Amino acid sequence: MINQVTIVGRLTRDPELKFTAEGIPVTNVTVALDRHYRNQYGEIDTDFVLCTLWKRIAENTAQYCRKGSIVGITGRIQTRNYENDEGIKVYVTEVVAESVKFMGRKKTEEEMNKEKQEVHTIG
Repeated sequence: MINQVTIVGRLTRDPELKFTAEGIPVTNVTVALDRHYRNQYGEIDTDFVLCTLWKRIAENTAQYCRKGSIVGITGRIQTRNYENDEGIKVYVTEVVAESVKFMGRKKTEEEMNKEKQEVHTIG
């Protein structure tokens, strides 16, 4: 069987590094992915994919990425379930990352203003 996925999108929030009881680094991120077609209203829908990053991948992503960063993630699809506080069974589908490539980041307002000033100075 083949279980391989590759996604490229933007992080929806800053990664938060956590540690398991055994001291293993882990972070969960959500990646926003635009669909390649428009819906019935002419808008492009976005999917939000939960990804779990472990060990060095989790540490590096938490250190170097922020909300809006563009990342490429390769990994595998995993499903799990648990019972919540109300006794309801919750099903989760996620990508467990095997590698993460940092492809770009969202520019800060300060960086955009600096670029605008440079354009006006040159032009």
